[in-house]
Amino acid sequence: MRSDVNDRPAEEALGIALRRLVGADGVIDERAELLVYECDAYTLERSVPAAVVLPRSTAEVAAVVRELAARDIPFVPRGAGTSLAGGTAAPPGAVVIGLARMKRILAVDPVDAYAVVEAGCVNLALSRAVADAKLHYAPDPSSQAACTIGGNVAANSGGPHTLKYGVTVNHVLGLKLVLPDGTITELGGPLSDGPGADGYDLVGLVVGHEGTFGVVTEVTVRLVPVAPAVRTFLVAFDSVDQACRAVSGTIAAGIVPAALEMMDRLIVRAVEDAFHVGLPLDAGAVLLIEIDGLAAGFDELERRITAVCREAGMRSFRIARDEAERQGLWKARKRAFGAIGRLAPNYCTQDGVVPRSRLPEILVRIEAIAARHGLVIPNVFHAGDGNLHPILLYDERDPDQVTRVMAASREILESCLDLGGSVTGEHGIGVEKIELLSRQFSAEDLATMRRVRAVFDPELRANPNKIFATGSGCGETRKADGPRRPGRQAPL
Repeated sequence: MRSDVNDRPAEEALGIALRRLVGADGVIDERAELLVYECDAYTLERSVPAAVVLPRSTAEVAAVVRELAARDIPFVPRGAGTSLAGGTAAPPGAVVIGLARMKRILAVDPVDAYAVVEAGCVNLALSRAVADAKLHYAPDPSSQAACTIGGNVAANSGGPHTLKYGVTVNHVLGLKLVLPDGTITELGGPLSDGPGADGYDLVGLVVGHEGTFGVVTEVTVRLVPVAPAVRTFLVAFDSVDQACRAVSGTIAAGIVPAALEMMDRLIVRAVEDAFHVGLPLDAGAVLLIEIDGLAAGFDELERRITAVCREAGMRSFRIARDEAERQGLWKARKRAFGAIGRLAPNYCTQDGVVPRSRLPEILVRIEAIAARHGLVIPNVFHAGDGNLHPILLYDERDPDQVTRVMAASREILESCLDLGGSVTGEHGIGVEKIELLSRQFSAEDLATMRRVRAVFDPELRANPNKIFATGSGCGETRKADGPRRPGRQAPL
């Protein structure tokens, strides 16, 4: 049996045991302080954990996990809490293992172009640390100034520049993983994807596991040379449809930009009001297109991109004059979600994917869904990948708005599936999309996934009720039971 969360003596004994392992300042178990951990960036799912433990090393993580295993207590790995799918939401009775103190860069090899970092290392901090060697870590989620490498591994995160460079799994060479019984195992390494690599790609299997295999504590990542030259374009259109045609036309012409991002009218206005970077307020949509590599070929690439955009109906084409202007444009794009606070008290960001050729159709459907549910849904997304991020605006103080947001979210993701896409591109399934997974995969596919998970976590104590609904005992599953709402607690 799992520990009774209402058993105060058991809670006190747990706190004493955890403090013995990580020190008095490494455990949070006062309710007022635990409220900080009641949700992640997916605020529609809230539950207060039994405790939060903050280890400083892999050895301490392993000791904590062994202690929890002995008490049959589930645990939830957590980095910066930037998950937009409830990936680090803690079910009642679970202990959160926070990795924020494990943020060191352990090794950098500029010759073989890799680094070893602790899971709590902030994404952008790594690129800044290796900038003098003219290297960087390519995956760049919009939250890269806050999100951690371990969290990126859990969700297989992407970002604007992964159109050309690939997502997290393409840049992870090795992992150190603490299994749910406390065993420390190492997978891959600096040479895991080069000559001499053999065996199953277990590193690739673990990337995207959403914390259901254990706790990733260290990551060996590939470093990529900084491009010798970069050119960034801001292209305005009267309509989203025109911008979508430019996206498809660019890729169809054999051009693969480093990044190809779209913002619709509502996002443009919110971002410009916040950051004043000169975005055209009367545009129906804008594309942020970036090319990098050898400058010798840029003029020809610019000519071809301009021709594609002109044919799609562009109204203006602007080139960032210098690095400061380029950085300003990217700052505005990556902080678009924060700028949404000017439009509504709350927002829910979705993460569906469709083939690029179906972008006009899905955006028409999103507009219809917004109208049907009486919602405002601006769009900012990785257009080159077909990875959508519709942002549903609402006020969580109004239960009716919350209900409509949940219904509209489901319809948007179902529409992505109808158009041959997926329910997630980089946010993961978490608690948010459990019900929709059975629409994307067959029962046989899901059963196979569960068997794979059971290899790592046979007792289902690692991040329970994520990806698949999880029952209270070993091997049990249950069907998720309807849209989740604020304050609702996920069963174990």
